Amino acid sequence: MAKARTKKRVADKEAVLAELESIRQRHGGILKAEDVVDFARNDKTALHAKFDWDDGEAAEKWRLMQARQVIRVHVKIYPREKQQVRAYVSMVADRKKGGGYRSTEEVLRIQELREQLLYQAHREMKAFVSRYEHLDELAGVIASMEGAMVADEE
Repeated sequence: MAKARTKKRVADKEAVLAELESIRQRHGGILKAEDVVDFARNDKTALHAKFDWDDGEAAEKWRLMQARQVIRVHVKIYPREKQQVRAYVSMVADRKKGGGYRSTEEVLRIQELREQLLYQAHREMKAFVSRYEHLDELAGVIASMEGAMVADEE
């Protein structure tokens, strides 16, 4: 049963990728969100199921996304550092419990939370390295990041 579901997910993923590539090719090699949504309106496409077509639900999800954006873009200037720092931070551990944002100031002050944030930063650096390690122009940056990263404890 699980094997059949895995095969279906792989087939769905391949179908979505094929549709995305088709859309990209039809639009001069550029894939734009507007073109993807337009294509996905057809309920016979693999992309259709990736969207919420109930306007009420979609509107509420959009407002939640806007709220997250408002939270993410607001910064505070800390007098000691004289630099802008995001006022709120999303912690991975909180996302597992429904999400939310914490005061960056509080996270930096509480040792356990600070360690969680540092671990999260290391995971994000690892993702950056994985995404861009093929770019020779970033070799120095990537080497520095790899030197700063901690080994996964998983």
